[in-house]
Amino acid sequence: MEPTQSSRTNNSRPICDYENSTYRTDFWEGQGREYEDLAERIALRHLLPAQGQRLLDIGAGFGRLTDLYGGYEQVILLDYSRSQLAHARARLGDERFLYVAADIYRLPLATNAVDTTVMVRVLHHLVDVPLAFGQIRRATRPDGTFVLEFANKRHLKNIARYLLRRGVNPFDRAPYAFAELHYDYHPAWVAEALRDAGFAPDARRSVSLLRAGWLKRHVRARTLAAVDGALQRVTAPCTPAPSVFVRSRQHKAGEARLVDRAQLFRCPACGHEPLDAADAGLHCAGCGAHWPIEEGIYLFK
Repeated sequence: MEPTQSSRTNNSRPICDYENSTYRTDFWEGQGREYEDLAERIALRHLLPAQGQRLLDIGAGFGRLTDLYGGYEQVILLDYSRSQLAHARARLGDERFLYVAADIYRLPLATNAVDTTVMVRVLHHLVDVPLAFGQIRRATRPDGTFVLEFANKRHLKNIARYLLRRGVNPFDRAPYAFAELHYDYHPAWVAEALRDAGFAPDARRSVSLLRAGWLKRHVRARTLAAVDGALQRVTAPCTPAPSVFVRSRQHKAGEARLVDRAQLFRCPACGHEPLDAADAGLHCAGCGAHWPIEEGIYLFK
């Protein structure tokens, strides 16, 4: 299921907008992607710190992966789509979760807001990866963790296509746009972009290696996922699978303590932090902007 439209952020960068889309039911639920879901969960369980104070899930959508975050005191689900967040809130409630509608290029979170950031199935939509990584670095505390998934340009099927002269060069490190706001990335390019942003990659997994229609029709999803899980770390050095998960550590100077919840937000318009509580929302003392909270969702779009 593709996003319903391409919107533009206030800084003129286009962004995929899943507002009012049926992504949950048309792409995941009952659509034969149980294997991919299970394989991604295996990778996350191995790479994600088991517990922490505050986790940020960027591009969280309807909250597909939230059951993996049980060891965190607070979880921030951030997505550009308000309707996707509404689905998540209806299922998860407000006890441990905050719901934030915003774009990644102007993260409305204060410096050192979270100790762990997760971003799965988002990078392939981004036109400005350095800016996005810079925002994530700012919001993640020193020595924090960033777990990233990306669409792999150099996977086996692409290599076979190239050898048959039917596809692009998978060994070229430049990102490849195979559709509007859809990019494949070379693992070395992503690793360099992470290091340039101040992250130190320290673990990697090659995921969904068995993503083939005939295999999924004849082998149980759990069996495929178990085999995939056994191969993820072993095959990571050559990344033959279409999806790659990489864990990085945040290397920046400063105290590793997180900001308090009352100081959690930053103005996406002018960068002032923290924001002040105001009637049915948040107020920026720097530029005077008002950011509403409607039906339990913080709106920064």
